[in-house]
Amino acid sequence: MIYIETPRLILRDWKDTDLPAFRKMNADEHVMHYFPRTQTNEETDRFYEAIQQEFQDYDYGLYAAESKETNEFIGFIGFHRATFDADFTPCVEIGYRLKGEAWGRGLATEGAEACLQHGFETLNFEEVYSFTAKINTPSQRVMEKIGLHFVKEFDHPKVDPSSELYRHVLYKKSR
Repeated sequence: MIYIETPRLILRDWKDTDLPAFRKMNADEHVMHYFPRTQTNEETDRFYEAIQQEFQDYDYGLYAAESKETNEFIGFIGFHRATFDADFTPCVEIGYRLKGEAWGRGLATEGAEACLQHGFETLNFEEVYSFTAKINTPSQRVMEKIGLHFVKEFDHPKVDPSSELYRHVLYKKSR
């Protein structure tokens, strides 16, 4: 099923044929630079299954992003229910991860803007959050471009305190 279409993207249900490209993307050190580490195939497979479960549980999730130009899977853009221990959770998070070849063309911004519109108009979200490591300025630029506003900094409870990724920034947009 196609959930959202933009001029250059199709945000759709996942296909089993997306899994090899998803594994490759999550094993790419460049793509995963702002994460604690790359993911093994087994970890990506569990993540894939968790994405499918979230669609079943909440009727939304991280949509597979397909390029209209190439008809290829290029990553994901969509929503996730964040439940780790923080004063703003549980919450709906907008997230995105694209393979390196798709970077620098505004695709994450284009897809995330369309997702936000879908989230507020179709899914009736009252607010949407996004967060990332403080050092991840490219992701923060996307958050700002799609109209999210800085809320605060926080220490992510699932990241090692000695890691440069421990300190996070929180952004939010309300309907």
